[in-house]
Amino acid sequence: MSGAVPSGRPRVVLGVGGGIAAYKACEVLRGLTESGHEVRVVPTASALSFVGAATFEALSGQPVHTGVFTAVPEVQHVRVGKEADLVVVAPATADLLARAAHGLADDLLTNTLLTARCPIAFFPAMHTEMWEHPATRDNVALLRSRGIFVAEPASGRLTGADTGKGRLADPREIVDLARVLLATGTVPPRDLEGVRVVVSAGGTREPLDPVRYLGNRSSGKQGYALARIAAQRGAEVTMVAAHTVALPPPAGVHEVHVSTARQLGEAVRSAAAGADVVVMAAAVADFRPATTAEAKIKKSDDTPDPTITLDRNPDILAGLVRDRRPGQVVVGFAAETGDASGSVLDHARAKLRRKGCDLLVVNAVGEGRAFETEDNAGWLLRADGAERPIPLGSKSQLAIAVWDAVAELRAR
Repeated sequence: MSGAVPSGRPRVVLGVGGGIAAYKACEVLRGLTESGHEVRVVPTASALSFVGAATFEALSGQPVHTGVFTAVPEVQHVRVGKEADLVVVAPATADLLARAAHGLADDLLTNTLLTARCPIAFFPAMHTEMWEHPATRDNVALLRSRGIFVAEPASGRLTGADTGKGRLADPREIVDLARVLLATGTVPPRDLEGVRVVVSAGGTREPLDPVRYLGNRSSGKQGYALARIAAQRGAEVTMVAAHTVALPPPAGVHEVHVSTARQLGEAVRSAAAGADVVVMAAAVADFRPATTAEAKIKKSDDTPDPTITLDRNPDILAGLVRDRRPGQVVVGFAAETGDASGSVLDHARAKLRRKGCDLLVVNAVGEGRAFETEDNAGWLLRADGAERPIPLGSKSQLAIAVWDAVAELRAR
């Protein structure tokens, strides 16, 4: 923009509102540029009270302006929005949401919002009282009714000693959702409004002694993506997470942290009692040590190698299917490898028959696939025999495919 030759990279306008969370826009900017996007930062004048223009210019390689009377011959108050592939506003203050909802255009950012013909995404940040105020809620509803994406804010520490809902979503989550909007070209629907959802995520650990455990390679990224997308589609989400401390909590999601398979089963069953949809995305250990040593098991040349006896863990998915409420949708996950007895899909179809869930998401696993990666692919198998491939894409894109399938099942 500003007379530059188009780079061919996706062009993102990053709007920055005048709130204390403006400093996090630098992390969003870095994440977008490092993932291959051309980013133009358009702050409000008050945003520059928190972060200087030089910082945004250095990180983006683009000029930073706030008013409409700069570079007038280029008509940038129109061009910036018209040339964008996506507009992301982070943080979006209560004032900025109000001005956008009512079409005010008194600076470069609000003019850009009126001229953009691409997806627009607001990531709110404000005190809880401001987020919950009827005026803000009405402005959010008005923007959403126009097909604009207004994300659910996170909960946590706010300015000063205050804590509550209204915290800016984690910059990594903002970048992930921005990439989804660019990939799909559409704003996710609010088709899960009022739907109570439970998602399990991560990998359980079964202790051998105070130091060692039996575990698996699940990072929890797919479960987090499922919870994140469900919350942004309007669902009330409880996520039961096992060993996912490296991941930022998804905005608008209630987290319950567990460790072992039995703990995860208890937490999921408790949450599922009042849920409309349960998604078992966690990698749950099938077996646990029959006994756990109270002290670290020592390695010694004069003692025999230890023998570990395993007990079978309860089948959480089968129990959820057996005990589900009328109308409740249960979704399972299957991480499979082909072998001499059948292909990945052969094993997955047999598992769907055994478990009896409504939908089974199948991933072919192995080195560099599914576990500990940013992307995922697989198949959706329905209990009625319908099957659908999921092409390779981000884990959030796979999550969208799963929630689309759940919405179809609930509409039947």
